[in-house]
Parts: sequence; C-alpha cells; structure tokens
Amino acid sequence: MSRFTGLRAVVTGASRGIGAGVAERLAAEGADLLLVARTLESHPSLPGSLTETAQRLARHGTRVEVLAANLGDEQDRARIVPEAIDRLGGPVDILVNNAAAAIYQPLADFPLRRRRLTFEVNVHAPLDLMQAVIPGMREAGRGWIVNITSASSRLFDGPPFELVPPGTDLAVYAASKAALSRISNGMAAELCDDAIRVNAVQPKAAVLSEGAARLVGDTIRPDQVEALEEMVEAVTTLCAAPEQLTGRVCASLDLIDELGVQVRGLDNRPWSRLEARA
Repeated sequence: MSRFTGLRAVVTGASRGIGAGVAERLAAEGADLLLVARTLESHPSLPGSLTETAQRLARHGTRVEVLAANLGDEQDRARIVPEAIDRLGGPVDILVNNAAAAIYQPLADFPLRRRRLTFEVNVHAPLDLMQAVIPGMREAGRGWIVNITSASSRLFDGPPFELVPPGTDLAVYAASKAALSRISNGMAAELCDDAIRVNAVQPKAAVLSEGAARLVGDTIRPDQVEALEEMVEAVTTLCAAPEQLTGRVCASLDLIDELGVQVRGLDNRPWSRLEARA
C-alpha cells in the first residue's frame, strides 16, 4: 500500500508548476484529489490547466475532481472545502496551499489594490482553507497541512544593499510569504494535540515552473535552480509528516538531505538529477 492510499487531498494552484507536480505525486501514491485553480481549460499566456492536470493523473487510477475557483474571492474560495468533502466522499486529510499571487513592482508606487490581492491570495486564502479543514481533521484524529512559502521572505543585508533582480520588486510578495510561514508555525502549535501536522516549505533554489520562468526570465543561473521533482519530494514528505516535524518552516533540499529521502519522479518511480538533465 502506498503512503496516501485512501486519503483525500486538496491542492490549490494545481493547473501547472509545483501544484500540478504535487497533485500527480499524491495521485501516484494513492490519494483521491480535488484540484483547484482559476484555469479550467486554458490560460491566455501560460501553458497548463486543471483539465490537463486531471488528464495526466487519470493513469494512476485514483479519483480526481477539478474545481475552478478564484482564491482572491472570499465567497468563491469558501466553496472549496465543502466541494471537496462532497465530491471525495469525506473530510479532507491533506491540504496543500500552493496557489499564490506574485506581483513584482517597486514599492514606491505599489498600488493598494495589488497589495490587497497579494495578501488575499497568499495569506487570507490559505488560512481560510486551513480553518475549513480543521473540523474534519479533528473528527478523523489526523491531518496534514502544507503551505508553500518562499525564501524571498529573508531580509536584505545592508547597507550597502547588493540586490539582484528582481530586487525590492518582490518585497510585497515576500512579506506575504513571511506572514504565511509565521501563521503555519502558529497553527501547528495550536493543533499539535489534535494530531494535525502543519508545515511550510520553500524551494531551496528556484523551481522554474511556467509562472516562475516568466517572472525571472534569463536572470537566474543554472546553479540557482532545483528540479520540480525535488520540491515535490519535500512537499509530499511533509504530507506524511510525523509529529516531530510539525511546525517547521523547511527548505526543500535541506529537508531532503536531513531526512535522507530518496527523490522520486512525479509518477513515484526512481529518479535522478543526472537522468533528468540528459
């Protein structure tokens, strides 16, 4: 039996990138899933959609449902957990908050509307979804919540400030991810006695998903990149985290090295970085 056989999972931002990769790995290890994103069929400028992700996951033979929802809309995201419970036939065991709003521009003229959207999607939506799954997890006596955060939340050293692109343009996004990390830690402490594990995990290096590649372009070096499979391995490790790991804000490659985890492919087959580069 695989790690997630019989478990029900919700993954947001599952139309492409890290979210789609995590969803595939969970399905490959037996989970039933509700995939959530805004893009049901096609995006005007990015590849990937919920429909395409669901089609890839079909080969694993688990139940896969899709739900187009705007995480920036409070009423729209309120549908997600009730829909998951209804469509998957029971309470959510695993919640992966991956969807994010990444708006980069200088702080001196960063509009309030965009600041509000960033925090709505990156902070309020994950917390709302966490609150929504807690009753079912408490009743089941178990649960795992994994929030995707970012190393960009680290403070700039200086002066002098030696910035590399996108520099301070990412500060609002970074602040939202710092808030999510702190909330993750607080929620873990609050729910520890309920056997509900809560963690945050960030890429150690950049994962060049479709959206990230569009944002950073050619400004990033090969040694600053990690494979999607490595980030997915870290996320899914935390989707089965034991009590002693709860509350941690982890970096993907550091967690893998610390636990001695063997990275596997999105289909749960053996994988190696050298083969991936070939």
